[in-house]
Amino acid sequence: MNLSARMAWRYLFARKSTNAINIITFVAAFGVAIGAASLIIALSVFNGFEDIFVSLFNNLNPDVRITAAEGKTFEATDDLLARVRRTEGVRVIAETLEETARFQYLGHQAFGPLKGVDHEYARINGIDTMIEEGKYDLLVPQMNALGAIVGQNLARELLIDPVNQINLLSIYVPRPRTRGGGSVLSSGLLPYQIREVLPVGVVRSQEAFENQAVLIDIGLAREIMGVEAPTVSSLELKLAPEFETERTYRALREALGEAYVVRNRFEQENSILKLMRVEKYVAYAIVTLMVILISFNLVGALWMIVLEKRKDIVILQSLGMVGSEIRNVFLRVGLLISGIGLFSGFGLAILIYLIQTHFGIIGLPGTLADAYPMSLRTGDFLVVTATVLVIGFLASILPARRAENVSSAPNKVVD
Repeated sequence: MNLSARMAWRYLFARKSTNAINIITFVAAFGVAIGAASLIIALSVFNGFEDIFVSLFNNLNPDVRITAAEGKTFEATDDLLARVRRTEGVRVIAETLEETARFQYLGHQAFGPLKGVDHEYARINGIDTMIEEGKYDLLVPQMNALGAIVGQNLARELLIDPVNQINLLSIYVPRPRTRGGGSVLSSGLLPYQIREVLPVGVVRSQEAFENQAVLIDIGLAREIMGVEAPTVSSLELKLAPEFETERTYRALREALGEAYVVRNRFEQENSILKLMRVEKYVAYAIVTLMVILISFNLVGALWMIVLEKRKDIVILQSLGMVGSEIRNVFLRVGLLISGIGLFSGFGLAILIYLIQTHFGIIGLPGTLADAYPMSLRTGDFLVVTATVLVIGFLASILPARRAENVSSAPNKVVD
């Protein structure tokens, strides 16, 4: 330990001539501790909510979704599928076709996504194991009808009963424009394509899409939407666990080219995650502003220490210590106070985290979690450490420069 550090340690912990200085120093360190703990807790709460949403995305989102770079649909040709299959790690490929539709069941109406899926779709996400009522069967051969799987929220809105094997669900899809640009009505056709299906199951999922969607066989979806057999909205892929890496995603992008967009599980919900991160950064900025305000206590504590040590500064000057060395002593005092408050705040934040995660003292009724979720991450501790130490250093500059001026003009301050 060099001389400046030893002197800073002594100035901070040695008995002061006035007890008020000890109290002010304690208040400064306590304020830094509260600020550091607040930063960690705020970041950890947003981490907890992010973990909840990520777990929901993992529920039904495929490992990879391939869509067209331009337009809503593209042709899933044999050549395209072969290029996807040749990519190492691809286990299952499912074709899907999506459109917004109007649904009617026993006089109740609602709008929502209509999603046509093939027989491989259940292998992508295990949706057949998430059926709350009824069963997963899109063909219903024993009823000589086509079935539909309805999202939980939409089923409640339409009052669908999958046990009822008599009443059918009507699907209305806007008819595509006629060739030549004429309107649908002028052609004498109804503005909607209408098909009826038998609701055979209700899927329970927290994800917004599947909660509001109706799943039908992709052949029926193509018939309703008036498109040919190879047309799809997306290809959904299941990868081997060891191949869920950026290397696999990059290989798919290179194999497919710029005409297609390849998104991994998290990029499919990128807008929601971006919004959550923005909210996290805003919370961090607000709490950081609070820490800056608290740092004025640190300025006051250092100023009092400088005033008390005026005679010591003059003696050090006479012994040959230059102004910059005097300044460094009090900068170190400020960093010591910040460091003590920082690690005390970390301890307080970890204690609150343990209490909240084990006992849930702050509840969050009516949402996805019973209590506020918290998740501690090493990166947050590093960010908070840098933030608090930088603020502590900046708050120490003015008192340290005052100490430097005292050392350079002792005759003005010595009684």
